[in-house]
Amino acid sequence: MAATKAQGRAFTLFMGGLTAATAGIAFFSSGSGKAAFVLGALVLAFSLFRFLKIKPEEGKIALGAQPALLKLVGVAVVLLGWVTVLFGLHLTASVSGRMTTTLIGFAISLVGVLFVLPAAVNKNAIWKP
Repeated sequence: MAATKAQGRAFTLFMGGLTAATAGIAFFSSGSGKAAFVLGALVLAFSLFRFLKIKPEEGKIALGAQPALLKLVGVAVVLLGWVTVLFGLHLTASVSGRMTTTLIGFAISLVGVLFVLPAAVNKNAIWKP
């Protein structure tokens, strides 16, 4: 979410450029696809310039030190869920087996996203005494 009008404009340019660039990649074999890709890449570069221009105006970020190891554990749990889904798809040919391993992997990923990562971020939050 943009906090200022300048950030909002730069983000709008970024999203428009990203959309045009990806549409250009999708239709790269045609001439209009190449033009959309080039135009989107130019708009992305311009939006990056705008973001970097307004970065010094933001001031100091109010974040305390956060434990990097706990964040890495959270990311590892999320990736473990993803790997569980991928291996589960190759372990069995039945639909019910694949659905079961997919749901287990999804649950593991949710535990990482909803419990481990927030605990890492909130451990040294600025609003805690």
